[in-house]
Amino acid sequence: MKSIEVNSDYHGKHQRRFQRTIEFIHECLPKQLSILDLGPNNPLSELIRQQGHRVENTANQQDLDLDFHQVEKDGYEVVTAFEILEHLVSPFPLLKAIRAPKLILSVPLNLWFAEAYWNPNDPYDCHYHEFEPKQLRMLLNKAGWTILKEKQYTNPEFALGIRPILRYFTPRHMFVYCERKT
Repeated sequence: MKSIEVNSDYHGKHQRRFQRTIEFIHECLPKQLSILDLGPNNPLSELIRQQGHRVENTANQQDLDLDFHQVEKDGYEVVTAFEILEHLVSPFPLLKAIRAPKLILSVPLNLWFAEAYWNPNDPYDCHYHEFEPKQLRMLLNKAGWTILKEKQYTNPEFALGIRPILRYFTPRHMFVYCERKT
């Protein structure tokens, strides 16, 4: 696949994950679907649009723990949630309320050698959860989703030390494609 380019410092830092996300979408979905992407508009949303999908985002600073009415609307073929669920106190009500028949998401996995990410200066930039794969599977199952495909990826750092070495071997992100149980 051709390298993806978007002019953004944020994109540069996350280019490998963005590339994997686009590849995972290609593996799971045909082009030109109507997608509700949870979270504000961002460089990844733009990349998904460039791939031929119609993408609408939820509002900036919208608290998806309290206000998720948008996922209850008909008209979306897919809901995507890339690196969103870990910021929610309780992702279950949101996942249960989704009307779209397809869901693609990614979450950071819990690393036994590192604490969950926490930015004390921004309440929207804190990880309330970092999942173990079995926890995510159970959450999705209870919310009425059948997992059809999943992948786990490492996130290596180019630095010296024990943690950077462990990041070469320990999965950090999990991608999941689900459909609503029938």
